[in-house]
Amino acid sequence: MSLGLFIPSATNLTMGIELELQLINLNNFDLNPSSPDLIYLLSQKNNFPGVFTPEATEGMIEINTTIHTKYSDCLAQLQDIRNILVESCDKLNIGICGGGTHPFQKWTDQKIFPKARYENMSDLYGYLSKQFTVFGQHIHIGCPSGNDALYLVHALNIYVPHFIALAASSPFIQGIDTKFNSARLNTVSAFPLSGHAPYILDWEEFDKKYFTKMVRTGIVQSMKDFYWDIRPKPEFGTVELRICDTPLTVEKAAALAGYLQTLSCWLLEKTESIPEEDNYLIYNYNKFQACRFGLNSNFIHTKNFEPMSLYDDILTTLHKMMPYAKKLQSSAAIEYLLNSLEIGNDAHYLRQQYDMNKNNKEAIVGKAMAKFRGNG
Repeated sequence: MSLGLFIPSATNLTMGIELELQLINLNNFDLNPSSPDLIYLLSQKNNFPGVFTPEATEGMIEINTTIHTKYSDCLAQLQDIRNILVESCDKLNIGICGGGTHPFQKWTDQKIFPKARYENMSDLYGYLSKQFTVFGQHIHIGCPSGNDALYLVHALNIYVPHFIALAASSPFIQGIDTKFNSARLNTVSAFPLSGHAPYILDWEEFDKKYFTKMVRTGIVQSMKDFYWDIRPKPEFGTVELRICDTPLTVEKAAALAGYLQTLSCWLLEKTESIPEEDNYLIYNYNKFQACRFGLNSNFIHTKNFEPMSLYDDILTTLHKMMPYAKKLQSSAAIEYLLNSLEIGNDAHYLRQQYDMNKNNKEAIVGKAMAKFRGNG
């Protein structure tokens, strides 16, 4: 078996977003196994502005945008999707919100969604399947070729801490403060074939040698079986960044996509900066720092192996991206993230609300629902 040709995007640097969202019981603010009801209700609508799909357990749902070239169009569609979701959840008397983890749900209480893929996953991974009730944002960026996609897979690796820290919204798990900004990624890392892709920059070599060998082992059948932080998606003609927690607002989700689009544009124009395999020597350490300390973390620079402030590096990079953002009409996305740096990420906000509401975890779920509606 082979992946075959990488199908280039009709327009390079397109973007699309997937968001995994929490469904909330309004009586106790725990997760509510209501995705079958919500999916049925949404299926009755003629013009849903995107795609909705079930996720591994019934207390969650995934929504996808269509393909966009402009940040403003992507944002507008996400806001339309958000409004329809809120309206539909109101009809079902359930809540909906973002956030990378629910602060106090128990994984043992979750129900696997009755779909062959998730039932097979449950058979294979056991209790990990229910522990996978965590919520992430995936961003797709269209690429001109398979080689360019693999280049971005590795060139973007030094910016993974940026996206982890900016999107972090999972400080609580199973009723405790984990001391992490993004505890969600600790759950993802328990799966085999997580982490980073192998260092291969040629599409034919990746397809004919690496992927074909992996299929022969019986471990994988498609790219879906790889849980890498960044992976190519040849059937879509994209690279997919998978390390973001689901933000509390669709506005931040769109801004993160605009940032990734802008970074990808810059990287593809800087063809002399071929990523080095040695970058992965410090990859897991930098990733851990961003998960643990968020915007306040330090990281090891790939060029001189000196410690640096992640906040300062994000700030410098955002300003450096402005000329490219203007070209892509995504300056507002960069401005949004610059403001986000000043006020702190969603993990910081959730901890603030926890303290202000006298350690009431139900209250922070309420705040997250209000944020998602645009009322926070």
